[in-house]
Amino acid sequence: MARCWVLAWALVCGGAAPFAAAAVPAFEIGRLDPAGGDASAEVVARGALDSRFGDYSLREVRTHGGPFWLRLTVPDDAATPAGRTSGAPALLLEKGRHLQPELYFDHAPLPLATSLPGFSGVHTAVYALPRALVPGDVLYAHFDVSGEGSETLRFSTGTLDAVLARGAEHTRMIALAFGALLAVAVAALLIWFVLKDRLFILYASLFSLQALYIAYLSGEGFDWPLLSVAAPLTAHAWNVPAALSGAAACLFVREIADLRRYSYRVYRIYGWLAVLFVLLAFSNVATYFDLGGVVAAIGNLLFIGTAVFTLAVAFLAWRRGSRPAGWFLLAWVLLEAFTIATALRLLSGAEDAQFLMYYGLPLSMVAAAILIALGVADRLREQRAALSEAERHAQTDALTGVLNRRSLIERLEVACARARARGLPIALLFIDLDHFKEINDTWGHPAGDACLAAIIPPIQAELRQSDAIGRYGGEEFVVILSSADAAAAHPIAQRIRERVAEVVVGGYGKPIRLTCSIGVATSDALGVWGEHLIAHADAAVYAAKRAGRNRVQVASALAA
Repeated sequence: MARCWVLAWALVCGGAAPFAAAAVPAFEIGRLDPAGGDASAEVVARGALDSRFGDYSLREVRTHGGPFWLRLTVPDDAATPAGRTSGAPALLLEKGRHLQPELYFDHAPLPLATSLPGFSGVHTAVYALPRALVPGDVLYAHFDVSGEGSETLRFSTGTLDAVLARGAEHTRMIALAFGALLAVAVAALLIWFVLKDRLFILYASLFSLQALYIAYLSGEGFDWPLLSVAAPLTAHAWNVPAALSGAAACLFVREIADLRRYSYRVYRIYGWLAVLFVLLAFSNVATYFDLGGVVAAIGNLLFIGTAVFTLAVAFLAWRRGSRPAGWFLLAWVLLEAFTIATALRLLSGAEDAQFLMYYGLPLSMVAAAILIALGVADRLREQRAALSEAERHAQTDALTGVLNRRSLIERLEVACARARARGLPIALLFIDLDHFKEINDTWGHPAGDACLAAIIPPIQAELRQSDAIGRYGGEEFVVILSSADAAAAHPIAQRIRERVAEVVVGGYGKPIRLTCSIGVATSDALGVWGEHLIAHADAAVYAAKRAGRNRVQVASALAA
């Protein structure tokens, strides 16, 4: 968030001409004394008023207000004549959008070849020169002023081909970053329509505002369809999205770091910070009352303070174990690192500042959007895992870890419906632990619980992945054998009985040996389904107990 205002400030203080050639002559600039009135272009361009040009200071010119004339002279000690390179020579005029120039050379107006947008409300007017400039050449520039904008005015020279190629490359880079940010924002919005998770609407808001911010701050958006309607707003066109994106970021951080649960006080602080950012967005109207400097100072403090605070909060949330906060922290550090590096290189006048502005900053914003999207996905994964765990607890028996009675009945109904649709049989085993009441009375209920848990592994060892086991009640368990008939179910029941008979539970005095009685009911033998199978298997268990326990009884044989 701090990048918005701080970077704009760095652009104003230290911005360099983005399209100037590496070696060009400096111009000696003079200003026409405004005391003699506004002279005609014909008179000035033929040099009739050269004696009235004096010292030039942009600050003094703009303080005086109104239109003004400048005289540009290529100095005699210029190291390299301008334009002595391959390609058509061109004059580059970097200026605020509110300055409307007309340039003259050799007593004739220079044609405007193109206008290239630049950062922070500056754009570069490119004029085709009829020939290369040499020491002693003089150009005249007349400026009308319309509204307000960046108070920047720089002259340089270069070749038309190189300037146009660089401009097209810059436009392409900003357009790609804008498109990528808008794409992820639209994707998040579409997901929000399905999932209704507010995190997606905040993500969409954050990066759609970031897309507008980079489009307008770079100047490209002022020349694009639809977005060009904001051209009269100048600096407000990027300051307002910057402030609103700060508000969206505050709301987003407290959601992705789950601050409502872990630190409600910090959660509320972010809510108030979001309110301050919204107020900052509306405070842009203060510039019409000569309070722009105050608003800028407050904005810088708010952005920098919130950025540092967010860095600390995201770090602590990550240390607490929040993987989504870790993704956000990584994105935040990347974004702030590129912002600070760009601002410092701009202020130092480094040649690679333009590379950072047109490549490093936009790409870091896109990379941050991707990293934060991974954080959102990680948060959804955590929520899904928590939901799955809650569903598992709701469906399973706490003591044994198998299905509880309700989930068992539901699973049986689904299995029966699938089997009937496919014309396949289904078998049910009703397992009852023998002498369980005596175990509880003799060794106590903890021993009884241990016995119930101990028989589950040997039962599961005989089951397939498609089979299911659930606790029906007390010491009773039901096994669902999918696609199994009476001939297949009986051997499985016998093996389960034998495995249970091998179980010995210790730790409660004398070792406890277990046995079980099993009733088998199958749809192919009985012609019944669902809970009717359970009733038949239950009846078979009682028959097994009456016959001496520790045995398997098939319901079909009972019916016979």
